[in-house]
Amino acid sequence: MDVKKGYPPEYWDKLFDENHLGWDVGYVSTPLKEYFDQLEDKSIKILVPGAGRGWEVEYLYKSGFRNVWYHDFSSLAHKAFLRHLPDFPRNQMLREDFFSLRGSYDLIVEQTFFSALPKNRREDYARQMCDLLKPAGKLAGLLFTHEFSHDFPPFGGSLDEYKMLFFKLFAVKTFDVAYNSIKPREGREFFFILEKTTC
Repeated sequence: MDVKKGYPPEYWDKLFDENHLGWDVGYVSTPLKEYFDQLEDKSIKILVPGAGRGWEVEYLYKSGFRNVWYHDFSSLAHKAFLRHLPDFPRNQMLREDFFSLRGSYDLIVEQTFFSALPKNRREDYARQMCDLLKPAGKLAGLLFTHEFSHDFPPFGGSLDEYKMLFFKLFAVKTFDVAYNSIKPREGREFFFILEKTTC
């Protein structure tokens, strides 16, 4: 496996098959749920990349956001998502490499996808997010506040790194330690909202 290029679908299929997904809490995380509940325009186009079992997609869809798009590299992730939301539109499910995605979104939701990528793809991630957003579109979600000692996903990060990656490309609406994280993640994740400007 060439981790510099990224982890292939087979890697993620194996994790899903063996249920080795410790970051999957089994429901939409509280900071994201409360953010989604504040969104008034349910016609906006939303992308959730690396969605896995798709708890955020499910919550949005059932809340009336019908223009929400599920993305994951793993075929087993797709199957797992459809087991609990079988009526989700298949034409709104994407499986290609994230860096090959095209489209134009009002909102992109970050939930553990950034931390699943090899660290050398982080600048590519920031640029791709910018390219996928409409003018004044938003990238919002959660990022770890700290590094991990292991050399496999999920990877952590630091505020200094996030500033270097994102603050030059986006207008920062908020970037703070989440006050409403689930108990195992208290003090361990930033909640952020970034708005596309001139990137």
